[in-house]
Amino acid sequence: MNNEKDYIIRATAADGMIRAFAATSKNTVETARQLHGMSPVATAALGRLITAAQMMGSDMKNDRDLLTLRINCDGPIGGLLVTADNQGRAKGYVNNPTVMLPPNSKGKLDVGGALDLGVLSVIRDTGLKEPYVGQTILVTSEIAEDLTYYFAVSEQVPSTVALGVLMNKDNTVRQAGGFIIQLMPGASDEIIDRLETRVGGIDSITSMLDKDMSPEDILGFVLGDFDLIINDRTDSCFQCDCSKERVSRALLSIGKKDLQELVDEGEDVEMQCHFCNKKYVFTPQEITSMLKASDSMLPEDEKSD
Repeated sequence: MNNEKDYIIRATAADGMIRAFAATSKNTVETARQLHGMSPVATAALGRLITAAQMMGSDMKNDRDLLTLRINCDGPIGGLLVTADNQGRAKGYVNNPTVMLPPNSKGKLDVGGALDLGVLSVIRDTGLKEPYVGQTILVTSEIAEDLTYYFAVSEQVPSTVALGVLMNKDNTVRQAGGFIIQLMPGASDEIIDRLETRVGGIDSITSMLDKDMSPEDILGFVLGDFDLIINDRTDSCFQCDCSKERVSRALLSIGKKDLQELVDEGEDVEMQCHFCNKKYVFTPQEITSMLKASDSMLPEDEKSD
């Protein structure tokens, strides 16, 4: 699995009464770690969130739909933001990528301590006038349990979410992945009880990843007794779609007055993408052209004097 592409599988079981997702995301998380120069605990936090986003994004219907997971929190990591589409592409960042904390009481990376108290927002932009936004408090700040709580409270879907990131001693990513298992309306008490027993018997997602289990292996282990059917597989990756044109629109949002002052100072302006850290340089001449172009699109009474 280590040398393969990252990917997500979607599956059903128990005659459609259970649906499931599983993902391997080692390369995605390692790419994010390298781009942002992240500490191990920041890598674990962002890795968990981006893995969840890739699985949740794969369930969206249209290619232009966009899922955003955002965590605003009080902890030293300062917050996280991830976006994903239905083609396995995701990007994300943490506000404080170099946050360092000692291990938690279990000797694990202290993601909960890095986040502390906060709010999880799930934003689904499906092209409607307003995107759907669901929010819940962080219940453990370990991310998987917080998403389990979100599904139960905001979407009324009983779910089990497991997310894991394992690091090497040189702080590169050894393994990353996870699963989401959900009960559909109409599931019998027998199915619910059997599934709860099966999930309760799982050691941990990190132990499964550490055994080099693939997404198919993981769902087979959890749901093999429920007539598991794997429906599709989607390759996944970290991919930022920033461009100079897109960044220029963000630059214009600074405001004409402030931009004109930058032009008058005669210095280049450097903008950096939050998601991939790529830098874009705008010369005074380019900014002047941008201001003129934006001015030409305004009604006559709103144009600059």
